[in-house]
Amino acid sequence: MKITNFKTFVYSTPWRNLTLFVIETDEGIEGYGEARVVGKTHTVIEYLKDVKRHIIGSDVFDIENLYKKFTLLDFGVSGEISMTGLALVEMACWDAIGKKTNLPVYKLLGGKVNNKIKAYANGWYKVGRDPQKFNVEAKKVISSGYRALKFDPFGNGNLELNRLEFKKSIEIIEAVVDAITDDTELLIEMHGRFAPHQAIEIAKAIEKFNPTWIEEPCRPDDLDALEYVRDHTCIPIATGERLYSAKQFNPIFNKRLAHIIQPDINQCGGIFEVKKICSTAESHSIMVAPHNVGGIISTTAALHLMTTLRNQKILEHFNDFTDNIVKNIGYPYPEVVDGYFKLPEGPGWGINIDFDFLDSNPPKTKDGIILDPGLNMFKSEHWNKRN
Repeated sequence: MKITNFKTFVYSTPWRNLTLFVIETDEGIEGYGEARVVGKTHTVIEYLKDVKRHIIGSDVFDIENLYKKFTLLDFGVSGEISMTGLALVEMACWDAIGKKTNLPVYKLLGGKVNNKIKAYANGWYKVGRDPQKFNVEAKKVISSGYRALKFDPFGNGNLELNRLEFKKSIEIIEAVVDAITDDTELLIEMHGRFAPHQAIEIAKAIEKFNPTWIEEPCRPDDLDALEYVRDHTCIPIATGERLYSAKQFNPIFNKRLAHIIQPDINQCGGIFEVKKICSTAESHSIMVAPHNVGGIISTTAALHLMTTLRNQKILEHFNDFTDNIVKNIGYPYPEVVDGYFKLPEGPGWGINIDFDFLDSNPPKTKDGIILDPGLNMFKSEHWNKRN
C-alpha cells in the first residue's frame, strides 16, 4: 500500500499550532498524523515539501525504511524539524496500517499491557501569579476527577530567581499542596529554567511535599548540570521532551540522569522510534511519561503507545483546561474519566477528522507565513495565561 499524496492542515490557538498530516494511498485508505512544534509550524510544512521524494511512493508498511530516508539518506544530522516531519509521516503510516489490517495500532506494537492510562492535568493555571488563585484553580482540577496535576510557578525565571520571586514561587506551590487531596500527584515543571544551584535550592524547599517529579530543572542539553541536581535532591527527575533521537537519550540512560523520561512522539521520529526508546528505558528501570501538548491524534497515539509499555507511568493532557475547542478537530475524543484515559478502540488510531471544522478555522498568517508566537515564557511573567 503506497502513498500517492499528502496534505497538511493547521489549527491555531493563541499559544500553539496543531499541524495535521493526511496521507492518501493507492488503496483509498487515508492515514492521519499530528504534531505541535514551537515557533516553526511554517518551517515544518515547507520541509515536508522538500522531502516529498521520501514520502510519495513509499509503502506505509516500510516504517524502518522511512526512518532511513529521513535521516541517513539526507546526510545531515537530524534535529527538531526533520524529526517532527518524520513523525507526522510515520504516525500517518501507522494509522493506515491499522485501517488496512483492521487492528488498533497498539496491537501492531506488541499488544496491551494496560487497560487504562493515568492522566495528569496541565494548562489549568491560567491566572495571575497569586497563591490563592492557584489554590482555587487546583481545586477545580481535583473536582473534575484528576488525581495528578503539573504546573510551573516560576514566572519568567531564568537561571536564578531573586529572593522575592523565590518566595512567591514556593508560596504558590504550598497553596496548590493545600488544595489537593492526599492521593493526588504533584508535578513541578521547571522548563529548563535554572542553573543547578537554583534548581537544588528549590528542590530542597519542596522536598517535604513529596512531589512526583521536578521536570527539566536545567537546560536540556546541559547534562552535567542535570547530574549535579540529581546528586543533591531526593525528588525524582523527569526530562526528555526536547531530545529528538534515541542517541540523545543514551547518556540519560547510561548515567541514570533521570527517573522518568518524557519523549515526544511528535518530535522524536514517531511512535516506533519512541517505543524503542521506552524499551531501552525499561532495561534501565526508568519509567515513561510522554510529553503531550497535542490534540486528538497526538493524544490518541500516545495512548496507543502507553497501552503497550510495561514501564508507562502517566500521560500529560491540556485539552480539558485550555483550548477545549481543539476537541472538535475529530471524534471520538479520548476523554479523561475519573483521572484515567480508557483504552483506544477502532482500526488505526480509531479517529475520524472533521475536515469541515479545519477548513472553517484557518490559521492566522502574515506575509504568507503561519503565525506561531509560542508562550514567551522567558519574557512574560504571565505566559501561563496562554492568551
